[in-house]
Amino acid sequence: MARTDGAPAPRTTLGGAYAWYVVVVLFLVYIVNFVDRQLLSILAQDIKRSLGISDAQIGFLYGTAFAIFYALFGIPLGRLADSWYRVRLIALGLSVWSAMTAVSGLAGSYLQLALARIGVGVGEASASPAAYSLLGDYFPRERRGLALAIYSSGLFVGAGLALPLGGWVSHAWNARYAAGAAPLGLAGWQAAFLVVGLPGLALALWVATLREPWRGATEGEPTPPAQPGAWRDFLGELASIIPPLTLWSARRIAGGLGTNLRLLAAVALGAAALVALTGDALQWCTLAVGVYAVGSWLQQLRARDRPTFELIWGTPAVRYSMAAFGCLALVSYSLSFWMAPYAMRTFGLRGDIAGVMLGVPAGFATAIGVMVGGRISDALRRRSPRGRVYGCVLSVVLPPPIVYLALTVTDVQWLYLLTPLAHLAGNMYFGSMAASIQDCVLPRMRATAAASSFIATSLGLAIGPYLAGRVSVMTGSLRAGILAVFVFAPIALFLLWRASREIVAAESTREARAAAAAGEPASEGRA
Repeated sequence: MARTDGAPAPRTTLGGAYAWYVVVVLFLVYIVNFVDRQLLSILAQDIKRSLGISDAQIGFLYGTAFAIFYALFGIPLGRLADSWYRVRLIALGLSVWSAMTAVSGLAGSYLQLALARIGVGVGEASASPAAYSLLGDYFPRERRGLALAIYSSGLFVGAGLALPLGGWVSHAWNARYAAGAAPLGLAGWQAAFLVVGLPGLALALWVATLREPWRGATEGEPTPPAQPGAWRDFLGELASIIPPLTLWSARRIAGGLGTNLRLLAAVALGAAALVALTGDALQWCTLAVGVYAVGSWLQQLRARDRPTFELIWGTPAVRYSMAAFGCLALVSYSLSFWMAPYAMRTFGLRGDIAGVMLGVPAGFATAIGVMVGGRISDALRRRSPRGRVYGCVLSVVLPPPIVYLALTVTDVQWLYLLTPLAHLAGNMYFGSMAASIQDCVLPRMRATAAASSFIATSLGLAIGPYLAGRVSVMTGSLRAGILAVFVFAPIALFLLWRASREIVAAESTREARAAAAAGEPASEGRA
């Protein structure tokens, strides 16, 4: 922790009462983060009827439209969090995504709602990279897993609250106002977005009062939280990831323009093939923009900051971990979004009933799963450097049979029981995987590592809900769509196995490899 005058506070304050106070505030931020994101699930049926769209388009709104821009802006904002005040960045981002959630309530078309969802994604991209870095400087390594798990659990508490809150507001609004008689002509789903979005602006003021710790405090190498030229570098990062500025940025690297154009051609060909196969041009063109932009950024990162590139994208253990992270996220995001619409269609539940009976138990069960996973992660980590990776295996093998049973029962009471169990088991990996990746990088790289992790999870979010919706459209069965995402389970197991074989070397050689890459001072990484 640091005093407000910028002088470093005594080391004894690390992991103390104020650090846990910060965890609580950031936990609330993440609750708001996911309430705003997950609200679309319980409103999906009403939005489909109101805007006349399909399951695949709903999956696009929830997944791709949000996730691609969340990932793209998460990269430069993650880099900004590594060089500027993280508290201010979180407060600013919270203001943006809360305002855009409220704007979603004014949308009158599919395109308008998609643009608002993009705005939510851009705002939310600021939060987690900065929060992960902040908590990394408030807690020593041996207590970091629990802190990150508690913070991460706010996401799933938010998911649990989003469904009953959105369902209740929408149902109450529609019951109170007849068609065309509502203020501003708003439908219930539009009112729900407004009611949920506006309070986040007040929370942003609270966040702005948090103290900013010095970087590297837990490693004994404290440095000031803000570096000169942070925003100039941010704009440079933005230019390296936003087409067509990517071409201008690539020209500044020797041979970079040719490499970038080849990347562009390969991504364009892949997108064209997928559009021809599925007919979903908006889905695959949006995803192609994201993949190309990430590739362009990696090209710039390698040229500008070789140590960071080598410790994240040049390290096999981190690459395998991030890929597994993406597979697990693909499944968990699909389940968290589609289970409520499935219950409403199959059992004829009203939105407010489905929200209470599915959202609240599933949200809190998932939060417990994340925290239990974090504790297991810390315990296994003390026994073996591979411990965090081993803990993630539970989130691969336990959910498939539980979800299969949930989707085959004929009594809704069994669905109420099995859905929370599936969410608990399926999300135990979250804090474990995040902490494992953080352990492989130097303190100054933590936010960038977090942003890189969210690239993987965002790709899972962009593909999973859409895939389930697409299979639902093709087969006429949402049950088949949900089950289809489990084809990624064996892939995740393979990736975790490969990560476990590499993780020891990745942690033990991080300082040496950073120094070898471009003269990174080895002392910065001392634990």
